[in-house]
Amino acid sequence: MKTQRPISSDDEHRVLQFRPRTSPSPTVRRGGGSVQPLRAAPEPLDLSRYEQPRSEPNEYRHRMLANIAALAFTIALTAIGIWLAVSIAELRRTQDCVLMGRRDCLKITTPHI
Repeated sequence: MKTQRPISSDDEHRVLQFRPRTSPSPTVRRGGGSVQPLRAAPEPLDLSRYEQPRSEPNEYRHRMLANIAALAFTIALTAIGIWLAVSIAELRRTQDCVLMGRRDCLKITTPHI
């Protein structure tokens, strides 16, 4: 069983005024505490500091071949999945037919002359 905290008084809570980071503001005093303005970041906040010069050009041909291989693999997996689903459905149909006691469940194909 959890123990509940007693209701706190209004002296424990403070509401701070929001000030944008770009505008410098003097220290604001309210109650017993003070609010210090935030300092602006000295360097830009982008990814340029992590960029490294490339020693070799982009290999577009290699990327295109990899994309084509991935597409072929995806198409093959999709075709296998559809074939498997159709086969399972046909097997289930045949099994249901046999379990009902029917004798004409299998399709017999005759060659056309």
